[in-house]
Amino acid sequence: MTSISPGWYKDPADPSTQRYWDGGGWIGAPLPADATPPDGPPPAEEPPSPPAQPVPAAPTAPTPVAAPPPPGHPLPGHPLPGHPLPGHPPPGYPPPGYPAPPPGYPTPGYPAYYPPPEPRPHGLALAPLGARLAARLIDIGAVLLLNVVINGWFVWQFVVESWPVWAEIWQRSLAGDRSTEGLPQVTERASGLQMVIILLAAAIWWAYEVPAVANTGQTLGKRLTRLKIVPVEPGGQLGFARSFRRWNTLGLPTLLWICCVGFVLQFIDCVYLLFDRPLRQALHDKSARTVVVQLPAGVPATAVGTGGTGGTGVDKPPADRDTPGSSA
Repeated sequence: MTSISPGWYKDPADPSTQRYWDGGGWIGAPLPADATPPDGPPPAEEPPSPPAQPVPAAPTAPTPVAAPPPPGHPLPGHPLPGHPLPGHPPPGYPPPGYPAPPPGYPTPGYPAYYPPPEPRPHGLALAPLGARLAARLIDIGAVLLLNVVINGWFVWQFVVESWPVWAEIWQRSLAGDRSTEGLPQVTERASGLQMVIILLAAAIWWAYEVPAVANTGQTLGKRLTRLKIVPVEPGGQLGFARSFRRWNTLGLPTLLWICCVGFVLQFIDCVYLLFDRPLRQALHDKSARTVVVQLPAGVPATAVGTGGTGGTGVDKPPADRDTPGSSA
């Protein structure tokens, strides 16, 4: 048997290719028949690499699941039954026959977890309680000074007429005598002077406050503390009738000072604003449908709200008002 030396030969199974014969068998990959083979045997074929194993993904933390709300608490964006979302009035509001609330006033029906915004009548903040107290004290001092000038003579005559009675009571109290027998009687003139003093005091107060509020919405005290009385409804007029009605609730009890009932009524009227919400109105404000606001710095009182003949009726913020000289 003739052995064939190793080398490149045409593959008998496929004459179009050539392969390397190593003396015992065909090895290596075939080459085209017309290709120039290498000088030696073909390089050994590298074993196929094993398929890459998938890299396991890093463990991720589980997504937290929000705890369900407690019973009776609404989901976000879902109000309680019967309560609208903020800015949406409840069904059927306002009631038939009532005007819609002006802009800036809280809408009834807000859920408890949505506190309503503080009202801003005519776009202005409500007057602070301290400023209102200071304004009232200034007004009391001004009215008292006017009473000294106008009512002083009548007060002096009353003191002269009633002095014997008070002097006798004082002497008996020093002596420990509490009996009322033999006390001098108050003369009819003293009783008449007392009524005149009270009537004059009420008239002086009325003349001091009512015309000023009707025309400008301010008394001397409110002018110094930069407060102003404005109607509750936008575009409303203060005017004389509303100013008179506002003063009546607080001023008319002055006629009952003689029996001390007037002081009690006036005290209740003024203290009421400490508990009133949301407009912090005293009883005299409620009777006239007015509210006291704080004027911004640099804004004249005549440019805010409407005050009879003195107001301009401009209810817009200062930035939105027309500049002087511009066309309407």
